Amino acid sequence: MVKWEYALLIRRRVPDGGQWVISFAWYAPDGTVQDVTIYGTAVISQLNQAGAAGWEMISASEDVNNLQGTTEVHRYHFKRPLD
Repeated sequence: MVKWEYALLIRRRVPDGGQWVISFAWYAPDGTVQDVTIYGTAVISQLNQAGAAGWEMISASEDVNNLQGTTEVHRYHFKRPLD
């Protein structure tokens, strides 16, 4: 039986001084959180980084707070087999 581990990539877009700032956070299987914005602010860069590490994206979702215009959050869920 295959055993899996799971991770989460969150993309946030928030206003900062009149412009939008994008950041990415990686939620690892061990519960740690790492700012991975250094890998780029394009989603495809982040997805390729995760794929190169053996992660497969299994779902994606989006939350947009249009009433206040203050947040936009995308969640990318990943899995990979445990060794």
